[in-house]
Amino acid sequence: MDSRVKSTHAVGAAIASVRKPPRVWLQASTATIYAHRYDAANDEATGIIGGSEPDTPASWRFSIEVAQAWERTCDEAETPGTRKVKLRSAMTMSPDAGGIFATLSRLVRCGLGGRAGDGRQFVSWIHEEDFIRAVRWLIEHEEIDGVVNLAAPMPLPYTEFMCDLRAAWGFPIGLPAPAWLLEIGTWLLQTESELVLKSRRVVPARLLQGGFDFRYPTWREAARQLVQRTRLSIKREGN
Repeated sequence: MDSRVKSTHAVGAAIASVRKPPRVWLQASTATIYAHRYDAANDEATGIIGGSEPDTPASWRFSIEVAQAWERTCDEAETPGTRKVKLRSAMTMSPDAGGIFATLSRLVRCGLGGRAGDGRQFVSWIHEEDFIRAVRWLIEHEEIDGVVNLAAPMPLPYTEFMCDLRAAWGFPIGLPAPAWLLEIGTWLLQTESELVLKSRRVVPARLLQGGFDFRYPTWREAARQLVQRTRLSIKREGN
């Protein structure tokens, strides 16, 4: 909580103190702020903020509280000469070591890239190239402020998501993991099961309405490209 709130407060104070403030403040946020749901997708106008679902675990609610405090600190900053854009980002997929794509790929290559829980939970994601392009696009489009979802337009259930990733790697089989086993595994890794089990069905309505063109709108296409780049990187390191 402190790492988000205090740093955002410091940025706001810095902008307010300068004689010539920047034209735009792109403030990080997270798609985790939305509710765990399977029905309609969460866009910027009609999306439901999470935390009030009756079956929401306390640890999931804390993530949502952090996201809300993060955005609230940005809103409270007095920066009348600077346009504010809050970037509710989905998982950014890149071939870099240590990222979420590398983690999921490691599961696939170990034969563990199957269904997690019931597999119905939606995965929202965005390719790194589209993330960078969207950031540049938002800087240029001065008419846009407030909340913007940075996510590919086609989230999909976890089972389909991992099936496409296995296909990209050439691994037809992935062992499933029940929810109780994920709870143990994430506890041992000192992280939260929310990262896998929460259904994040988020769509980028404002980007699409503004005419932003996604280079990688579907996960199957994005997964193939990312796997190709990962293989090239592995080959270079081997040489």
